[in-house]
Amino acid sequence: MIEVKNISKSFDGKLVLKNITVTLEPGVNNLIIGMSGSGKTVLLKSLLGLHEVDEGEIFFDGRNFTQMKENDRKKIRQEIGTVFQGGALFDSMSVEENVMFPLNMFTNMKKEEKLERVNFCLQRVHLDEANKKFPSEISGGMKKRVAIARAIVLNPKYLFCDEPNSGLDPKTSIVIDNLISEITHEYNMTTVINTHDMNSVIEIGDRVAYIFEGNLWWNGTNKTILNTDNQELNDFIYATQLTRHLKGKL
Repeated sequence: MIEVKNISKSFDGKLVLKNITVTLEPGVNNLIIGMSGSGKTVLLKSLLGLHEVDEGEIFFDGRNFTQMKENDRKKIRQEIGTVFQGGALFDSMSVEENVMFPLNMFTNMKKEEKLERVNFCLQRVHLDEANKKFPSEISGGMKKRVAIARAIVLNPKYLFCDEPNSGLDPKTSIVIDNLISEITHEYNMTTVINTHDMNSVIEIGDRVAYIFEGNLWWNGTNKTILNTDNQELNDFIYATQLTRHLKGKL
């Protein structure tokens, strides 16, 4: 569980996050949505410690991350897996080497043990025959699956995903959504997904936090989001002609 309590963050005197309080539960998909510039990326980076908050506190399972020294923060970061927007794979490394990279950095496992763990994670994301391929030889969807395998190779308690469907076609996006959701439920991870993809919200949004102009404007589930009377959220959801047409059929 990640507890965010009254955090605020400003840049050059401009308040970007305004007294945000939200609980991110384990074993569910916690989605953060909002327009570009709303503050959702700053919130995600603040949770990761890439931005220091001006006020408030962030707790990882009761541990106060905001008040920790850097050495203690490193211990928590080793419990975090991250799927970056572009995948962030090393082009010069094979799929196997990319997934093994965190094991090389943070463990003293023997090579045979590392390979066993890598193979398990690749099998889990349905890439058990891609070990020796390089990023240039696989599709965008496969790259995202490699990124997920790398993110879970250290068996993290927390999984952060920044726009995991960026650049993918709708069908592949559903595959990635379902994979992240399955892994979250299977390993009881606290998963935080930063997205603007309404398909992801509807498909896997166990919990959804809508950020509007730096404020936590709405908090609910994918079961309730389509029927809210929150005007700003409705403007965000039904921003296209297609979604407005679908709204008329609800």
